[in-house]
Amino acid sequence: MEILKVENLTKTYEQGSNYVKALDNISFSVEKGEFVAIIGPSGSGKSTLLHIIGGVDKATEGKVYIDGTDIYGLSETNLAIFRRRQVGLIYQFYNLIPVLNVEENITLPMLLDGKKPDKGHLKDILTTLKLEDRVNHLPNQLSGGQQQRVSIGRAIINNPAIVLADEPTGNLDSKNSQEIMELLKEANRRNNQTLIVITHDEKIALQADRVITISDGKISGDEIIKKRVGV
Repeated sequence: MEILKVENLTKTYEQGSNYVKALDNISFSVEKGEFVAIIGPSGSGKSTLLHIIGGVDKATEGKVYIDGTDIYGLSETNLAIFRRRQVGLIYQFYNLIPVLNVEENITLPMLLDGKKPDKGHLKDILTTLKLEDRVNHLPNQLSGGQQQRVSIGRAIINNPAIVLADEPTGNLDSKNSQEIMELLKEANRRNNQTLIVITHDEKIALQADRVITISDGKISGDEIIKKRVGV
């Protein structure tokens, strides 16, 4: 089942009297439950692509469909709601709210929706992330690895259609990096959670089902690394 469809995405920036194409007519699709790594050199357009897929930036041209919804056909208000419910975003620098504790940061998407978190589901997430004894801690009382775990919890609390991670281990040491990737892969396996990760790390990329390479704003490679079980 196709969960993501990207059609002819182009993103152009104006720099003085010149125009620079960050993305140049990119098209691809992703199946539900697929783990895709997107790699490429700095400035290749990887992060721009992820932000457009996630609804936090707009393409100059092209379409993005998530679970059949044309996300840029939505109003700004409805796009914000859709993004909160259907897209989990994980950043390199965590982006936690400093005055909220661990539980509040994780459940923020639900609270913004006026929903009460399911206590059992929250407990499962806290246990999986090994944060059950940090529930009332603020971000500045956590290690970098723990903060990234919180950001993963926030990304998956709503069981979104897709999780997008932009260099999720880029600010961590090798031990924490592998632990974070194991948590993401566990969510991918356990919940058939579609996962797209941008990375510079070849070791991380090779853990994915599929690797898409971006060069100069274009797809220069799209390789199946391993066939998913049951597909």
